[in-house]
Amino acid sequence: MNLIGLYTLFYKEVLRFGKVLLQTLIAPVITALLYLLVFGHVFEGRVQAFDGVSYTMFLVPGLVMMSVIQNAFANSSSSLIQSKVTGNIVFMMLTPLSHLEFFLAFVLAAVVRAVLVGVGVYLVALVFTTVPVQHPGFILLFMLLSSASLGALGVIAGIWAEKFDQLAGFQNFIILPLSFLSGVFYSIRSLPEIWQTLSHLNPFFYMIDGFRYGFFGVSDMAPSVSLAVATLFFAVLSGITLMLLKSGYKMRD
Repeated sequence: MNLIGLYTLFYKEVLRFGKVLLQTLIAPVITALLYLLVFGHVFEGRVQAFDGVSYTMFLVPGLVMMSVIQNAFANSSSSLIQSKVTGNIVFMMLTPLSHLEFFLAFVLAAVVRAVLVGVGVYLVALVFTTVPVQHPGFILLFMLLSSASLGALGVIAGIWAEKFDQLAGFQNFIILPLSFLSGVFYSIRSLPEIWQTLSHLNPFFYMIDGFRYGFFGVSDMAPSVSLAVATLFFAVLSGITLMLLKSGYKMRD
């Protein structure tokens, strides 16, 4: 393991999003805050997903995880597509880094950005409501698993895309719908049976539901099931990403 090379690429990726904090950290926090204020104001007192949990409290973990998911994907995918379009991807490919080290650097940087955004959203939300913490271990585990999974998916998308609009299409037609329809704003128990079944096919649902369990101790699915699905999702995406990196698909052309 080339630890110096791994750390250098990781540091470069962290510096990349650190140079534009207004865009990469502050803007996502403000966006989540707007969702909290609007939906909290409209549905507070009218909707209750779990007994003893107000709607605004219920909303906070979902918004935190949605921000984590979207920003982890955005970090790795945008970095790769920028490097491919500008042509400097060749300099990374020439470095003495294995496909595993390349993978770890990009995914770890995505995790750092996602966790910072998630913590920022949570801290800002505490100004408007209190959110209990029942199982901090589940909170941390699901945040790390989810951000690493979307960081890996971002690498896949960045490898596949050849233009910015292709990457935008991937994000707008896959990441955004799956994150919005994963139980962020509602409990799936309130949905008709057919939509509950479709929700169970969405891996983002298990990430958000398991993460929410860490705060309230209750969830739509058993936390062990959510953890198993989230772990399997990460393993599958990691395997695909490592396979693509090792083959040099669309990176050595």
